[in-house]
Amino acid sequence: MGLPSKKRTSQSKHDRASHFALKHRSLGACAKCGKAILSHRACPHCGTYKGKLVLKVKTKKPARAKK
Repeated sequence: MGLPSKKRTSQSKHDRASHFALKHRSLGACAKCGKAILSHRACPHCGTYKGKLVLKVKTKKPARAKK
């Protein structure tokens, strides 16, 4: 088995792992409702993709008021 010939310093570990950070997601606007959505995905709010209805989105019914 191979063994490391030199000690890896703390700085070299940080340099190696510098690209492990989470990337920012690029959000676009829905063409129909204008809400922020991920690109190349159907809008979870109105169910459209490229101007066409592709999902049936259930709307929440308001809670009934107690008498």
